[in-house]
Amino acid sequence: MAELKMKERMLSVLLAASVLITGCDAFSSAPTYGGLSVAGFNYTPYNLDRFVVTDKFGNRASGGALLPGAGEGSLSCCYKLKGTEFTVTWNVVDQDEFLKDPYGPLPEIHKTAHVHFPPTKVKGDLGERVLGLHFYPDDHVEFELRTDLRGSRIRYVDVWSWLRKTHRALINPDNEDETGVVFRRTARLAANGWMKYRFSDTKDLQQYVYYTLLNPNFDQHPAIQKIIAETRDKPGAFGAAMANLPEPMVEALRRKKSEPTATEDNHG
Repeated sequence: MAELKMKERMLSVLLAASVLITGCDAFSSAPTYGGLSVAGFNYTPYNLDRFVVTDKFGNRASGGALLPGAGEGSLSCCYKLKGTEFTVTWNVVDQDEFLKDPYGPLPEIHKTAHVHFPPTKVKGDLGERVLGLHFYPDDHVEFELRTDLRGSRIRYVDVWSWLRKTHRALINPDNEDETGVVFRRTARLAANGWMKYRFSDTKDLQQYVYYTLLNPNFDQHPAIQKIIAETRDKPGAFGAAMANLPEPMVEALRRKKSEPTATEDNHG
């Protein structure tokens, strides 16, 4: 009897030690992701400063900073996260505000998002487990478990590069800094294309930004609205249709931009 009580006492001690070491994990069914590297992908048109991910168990992971469209090739390591509910906090900075007043303070805008991430199988060995955080223009964040740093979902740099080569007079009429001012201008216009129509395909965004520069209200034309409706949820289809738009339609959109408004007519 004494020996049985001794075994029970030893079992209790071992169990208590296990709880101290593993915390709630010993009795929790919540998924646990260990040995994580963290990578952010910034699809907002602003500079994204350090971001922090927090779970409901007090675990934290962080990363940053990211320029618009940045993310591939940059990560931080190594973290543990647990559960299915997470809070992400980050700051963004509008670099163009700095150009207006280089000697004034550059205000940071604080952002918060709540992310539900269903239990997901972890692939890869230690050092290969990457949690990707995708920051979208509407300030929602999506998680993705991956084993590499490739796979940016919106490539502003490719939109910008195409515009510089093919429509430089439109995107940069005043010969401004192309890698700063003009790139951020491109990112803002492309982000608006995502906000309005969820365009993420590079060719779709290239055509959206080009026609927005040509005529900010181009998408209100009935023919263009028809193209948008017919190509919805077909990545690349809008871009292909707009690239093949008949020249008379392109000229009509260009003329529409240059026509005076009713207000201008009344004050002319």
